[in-house]
Amino acid sequence: MAVPGSELTNEYQHAFDALASAIGIVDRSGAIVFVNRALEQEFGYRRAELLGRNVGVLLPAAVEIIQATLGDATDDDTVAVAPSRTVVGRRQDGSPFDAEIGLRPFETSNGAFVIVSIADTTERRRAEAAATAQPVAVELLIAELSSQFINLPADQIEDAIRIGLHRICQLLAIDRATLVRITPDGMLDNPIGWTAEDVLQVDRSIANAEHFPWTLGRVLSGETVCFAAREEIPNEIDRSNYERLGTQSSVSVPLSLDGRVGALVAFSAVKTKRNWPAELIHRLTVVANVFAQVVARQQRDEMLHAAIEEANRLKNQLQAENVSLRHDARDRLGPVQIVGTSDALRHVLAQTEQVAGTDSTVLLLGETGTGKELFASYIHSLSARRGRPMVRVNCAAIPATLIESELFGREKGAFTGALARQVGRFELADHSTIFLDEIGDLTIDLQVKLLRVLEERKFERLGSSRPLTIDTRIICATHRSLEQRIAEGAFREDLYYRLNVFPIQVPPLRDRLEDIPALVYKLVEEFSKNFGKRIDVIERESLSALQHYAWPGNIRELRNVVERAMIVTTSRRLTITLPETASAAPSLSSPKLADVEREHILAVLKSSAWRIRGTGGAANRLGMKPTTLETRMAKLGLKRPDHG
Repeated sequence: MAVPGSELTNEYQHAFDALASAIGIVDRSGAIVFVNRALEQEFGYRRAELLGRNVGVLLPAAVEIIQATLGDATDDDTVAVAPSRTVVGRRQDGSPFDAEIGLRPFETSNGAFVIVSIADTTERRRAEAAATAQPVAVELLIAELSSQFINLPADQIEDAIRIGLHRICQLLAIDRATLVRITPDGMLDNPIGWTAEDVLQVDRSIANAEHFPWTLGRVLSGETVCFAAREEIPNEIDRSNYERLGTQSSVSVPLSLDGRVGALVAFSAVKTKRNWPAELIHRLTVVANVFAQVVARQQRDEMLHAAIEEANRLKNQLQAENVSLRHDARDRLGPVQIVGTSDALRHVLAQTEQVAGTDSTVLLLGETGTGKELFASYIHSLSARRGRPMVRVNCAAIPATLIESELFGREKGAFTGALARQVGRFELADHSTIFLDEIGDLTIDLQVKLLRVLEERKFERLGSSRPLTIDTRIICATHRSLEQRIAEGAFREDLYYRLNVFPIQVPPLRDRLEDIPALVYKLVEEFSKNFGKRIDVIERESLSALQHYAWPGNIRELRNVVERAMIVTTSRRLTITLPETASAAPSLSSPKLADVEREHILAVLKSSAWRIRGTGGAANRLGMKPTTLETRMAKLGLKRPDHG
């Protein structure tokens, strides 16, 4: 069973052990709950031999004095040190000695305690005590501050630091003390301090890294910076800014927070110059280390709070995305699911309906703007996984440095800035569907991990070696030629074969021109709701012009054109104007345009020796998919010459 008050040893043991005086802490019953290393050495006991025993084993005549002092304990931070008493101490070997004790009571949530400072008052030690009367008081104050910082609520830490600096300054006749955080990029932030009357306070405008380059550089290397006069400072920038602050002499002590210098405490003499003896610097360093513990805890609390806020933000974002997804599905998927009745669309719908009921991987191919994401949603909506939202990832939109953690998640500390565990998109898609758009832009390293997911349904979070197993259906899409990417060495051939289980070629809008009127009416209906505008008639000439345009941007471009028309219209009759950069070209069935197109394609085919696929092939030169070129060749009656 833990000794009451033993939490003192958890965070501040090193601070007490750094003190030269023998220090112990006693509870209301007289039981010893803490001793420092100096007390062990003074009395000849090991710490474990004293914890829980009555203080009478060390100071037989002091038990009543200590209990009387505890009776005076209050919640007032300014309670004075009880007058020193001379009593008889007894070492483990039984030898007695005259001891002078100082007592200071304090209260915690676990009850009342008293800090006992013990000094041997033999002739040899009496001279030392006379010479170090002030340091003993400092050590007693350090012990008290350490106990007060234990379990201090986060919102009280800054006030407690300010009060502690105030008391140190008053005890040592120091004019100003300032604790300043140092950000990871070397900037000074959030100064907390105390200043004597008529002394300039250090604020954010003054606590600037550019103002003290020499001081900050040495502090960041772990060195305590000390000067008794400004003339000792070799750097003109530092010297002038110390003069601006009125600083005559100063000691700046670095604070180590979780393995790096994350703050400093500057003690300054402003009214007169001052020397800093080595013994005093040592005690100020001990003071600084006490503050370092509480600042480190404050920093961890801030990081935890930030991580919780980020987790809540992501949770809310995910919930919003789910709601948006469901609304999007209801708006975009009507009774016939996807708008259009063209043969090209019917063929694709038949393919999606065939594969939707399975868990097979689907690869959606097609130009940008053809609606590949909509077809992925359609497949998911027909699957057994439709009860959970589909997770979408645009592989081209996420920076290469973040894509791995986005897909597979990360553990806290996996890399600099990873302040909390992050759940990856594959985990979110467990028992659902994940849609990987622009899969052709995935890096080679990530392709290897994706291949493992496809083969084993396992992966590890970044920074973890523990494999996670998922049940996720994968749908991929790309506007690139994966065969060409393989030839260029940018895409793994084995991954391509794993993805190419059920490829679906989504047709461009120019191959389904008969669907344009239905698409326009659907878009007008959507924008009418969004803009609060009622449209009764769409001009027939507008629809005709839309069907005679080649639509290089496909349905995305059509949507933009209709939206622009809805924005500018002021009547219930809608006129839709084609993009300014486009001329209303004649229909693809026009003999004149067909002849020009046929001659151009034929010339490219001849120059590429009738090779359609691959780098330098006709499809590559024309900037179209090989399957699209073959369809166009069939329409134009172009056939490879028979050399047999």
